[in-house]
Amino acid sequence: MVGAPKKRRATYQDVLDAPEHLVAEIIDGDLRLSPRPAGPHTAAHSRLGVLLGAPFDLGQGGPGGWIILVEPELHFDDDIVVPDLAGWRRERLPFVDDVAYFTLAPDWACEVLSPSTKVHDRAEKLPIYARAGIKHVWFVNAPIRTLEILRLHEGKWLIVDIHRGDVKVRAEPFDAIELDLAVLWANLAPPPQPSRASEAAANYVL
Repeated sequence: MVGAPKKRRATYQDVLDAPEHLVAEIIDGDLRLSPRPAGPHTAAHSRLGVLLGAPFDLGQGGPGGWIILVEPELHFDDDIVVPDLAGWRRERLPFVDDVAYFTLAPDWACEVLSPSTKVHDRAEKLPIYARAGIKHVWFVNAPIRTLEILRLHEGKWLIVDIHRGDVKVRAEPFDAIELDLAVLWANLAPPPQPSRASEAAANYVL
């Protein structure tokens, strides 16, 4: 009996050949193509970069000491992932080389969740981030106004905090200053109002 042909593992060339309007990643040998995010995702993503970039990357009104990049391409062995934001402490990455991608794991990564990627970001990318040794991961969910903070501990992810709504927080590893989360959601459409039947599920599935 002839077995099924062995599935070809995706390569970096597949990433390079992907349509420009899609985000291309390779996870466990499979090419994953994701659509570019919708408006609320993009707004929260951009504003978080501003909130963190000025005090921590540029040292304006904050301690500096970080390099924070938007959508860097990260290569970890055969896996290729693209977080929405990532940050390296400057003692580990003193400057940014002229390279297409990074093999040095960041100290922090952030995924801004969308309906099409939230399962992918949690179930598939979090294990990769753990294996790479990324110490902190944030999940931002703009439609329901949440910031979830995870810390890597002995190879496992611990949920440190979940903040919701227009609150001011100190969120590790950027707890040197207070962040106003209202800035992330400013001028976005009001969050959906769940029915009684779906309210518990909405509160659980971030």
